[in-house]
Amino acid sequence: MIQNLPEKPAQALADSEEPFDLSGFLRTLTSHPGIYQMYGKGRRLLYVGKARNLKRRVSSYFQKQRHSPKTLAMLAQVQRVEVLVTHTETEALVLEANLIKRHHPPYNILLRDDKSYPYLLIASAEPFPPMRLHRGAQKQKGQYFGPYPAVTALRESMVLLQKAFRLRTCEEHTFRNRSRACLQYQIQRCSGPCVGHILAEDYAQDVSDTIRFLEGRSDEAIRNLGERMQQAAEQLDFEEAARRRDQIAALSKIQERQYVAQAGGGDFDVIALIQENGQWVIFISFIRNGRQLGGRSLFPQHAEDLRGPDVMAGFLMQFYTNKDIPGNLLVNVLPRNCAAVTEALMTQSGHKVAMDAPQRGPRKRWMTMAQTNALSALRQRGQQASAGRRRMLLLQEFFELPELPQRVECFDISHTRGEAAVASCVVFGEDGAMKEAYRRFNIRDVTGGDDYAAIEQAVYRRYGRLKKEGLALPEIVLIDGGPGQLARAEAALAMLEIDQIQLCGVSKGTTRRPGMELLHVSGWADARQLPPDDPALLVIQEIRDEAHRFAITGHRARRAKTRQDSELDHIDGIGPKRRIALLRAFGGLKGIRDAGLEDLQRVGGIHQELAQRIYEHFH
Repeated sequence: MIQNLPEKPAQALADSEEPFDLSGFLRTLTSHPGIYQMYGKGRRLLYVGKARNLKRRVSSYFQKQRHSPKTLAMLAQVQRVEVLVTHTETEALVLEANLIKRHHPPYNILLRDDKSYPYLLIASAEPFPPMRLHRGAQKQKGQYFGPYPAVTALRESMVLLQKAFRLRTCEEHTFRNRSRACLQYQIQRCSGPCVGHILAEDYAQDVSDTIRFLEGRSDEAIRNLGERMQQAAEQLDFEEAARRRDQIAALSKIQERQYVAQAGGGDFDVIALIQENGQWVIFISFIRNGRQLGGRSLFPQHAEDLRGPDVMAGFLMQFYTNKDIPGNLLVNVLPRNCAAVTEALMTQSGHKVAMDAPQRGPRKRWMTMAQTNALSALRQRGQQASAGRRRMLLLQEFFELPELPQRVECFDISHTRGEAAVASCVVFGEDGAMKEAYRRFNIRDVTGGDDYAAIEQAVYRRYGRLKKEGLALPEIVLIDGGPGQLARAEAALAMLEIDQIQLCGVSKGTTRRPGMELLHVSGWADARQLPPDDPALLVIQEIRDEAHRFAITGHRARRAKTRQDSELDHIDGIGPKRRIALLRAFGGLKGIRDAGLEDLQRVGGIHQELAQRIYEHFH
């Protein structure tokens, strides 16, 4: 497999070099497998493809034969073609998928949402192992369960497991520094190991039962709890016996809700591909250890003129890049070059992968269910798309744009008296909110509370990066603010030499009531105030409010993170035990700050040198 890809292929030529000789290039092409890349004006990558025979495949584009309208539109823009030879077709498949995910060529099949999925982590390396949500590389020691289709599905499962097993979910910093049990203990979703309300061996048993249940051995976990309930009853510990009884009832309810009869054992991904009215949808259902973990719909872009096997092949290679691949993939449409795709997936995963189109039995019922969900998601998306198009038509009319806008972005700033300022950027298109394109910016090197400078920094960082990477710019940018914020946003775009974006500041007006907003449009002499029920204003309010929500969420997270750090952590010689002793002795940080040297030395574990260090730190 080819790894550590360069940002551009090694043989990429600069724009200043001599014109590309297509006929000479086609004559010298090799018949080996590999990938080919088609570039347009300004070295913009238009398309990446793989071929078993490069000479035959690339030449077919430039021979007199019928091509689809999409292919003809691409060929009209091609100014250069480059190839990379690989050892096998499998290597070419993997390289093609990696390049598509990195560069997002406009004529390739693309997935809008290809981020990693969340897992449930039992962090066994920590004392009293916690249960946590995890996303990303699985570097932390522990056992991972999933993937779950969405964070909401995982959080629901964690709440059910908390009720049954009462494992802690707090961070290590919080766990080490608690002096009394938290709210989770009070509502019986944690057994309180932080303050010694449960013995280490009993907590370890709960962890073991949780792992058994998540591994699909639910009957074994319930049987073990039944034995512990019986033991507690024999010892006349009826409170403990009642707790075990409630655990068994909770587990039985989860089992009843999530159990799926397996056919042949193992883990499965069930993938249904459906087309309707020229639109494709892929619904993927996750089944792990006999449990249905839910499903998710994905909508490939640039797949209108393709056939099902081509769309499925493109999806599989992109979706499973940097993701765990189960041992069984059930599909309703086998991908083109199925053997090569399967071999590539096995190479990536390091284990055997079986791909099958089920025809009967439980697997066929899973597929039927997935197809039903796919069709439902596609029709729901069609309704959303029509509403999104109406939204864009209203904005086009209000801003008097010559063409329908494809992308609208909005910025907002959130802070608490200048602390932990965060800028948000939300993105809307014809399909509504494009949440995978949302971005946050932690504002740096700006005076606290200076919203003007914060907006300028966020706009400059956002579009500086888009311009550098050659990505699409929005037609409309909304700024939550008045003429001051608008002027600084204009200055940021001027520095970047970007003049094709329509800017609009949205200020709250004198009464600061919804419906009384003033719209300050760049290039217009006066601000405009639309009627409160004007459809265009309602669209602008919706986008502005989403930016406000996203900014506040980011600001609160940043502020909470900074407030978790104790000032005592920055003093050499102060660890968790001494920190707790100091806080208990003086009632908080203010008391420590006001204490004298002799007062500090009276605290257990604080010797004269350390007391001097603490005193000097605060004075």
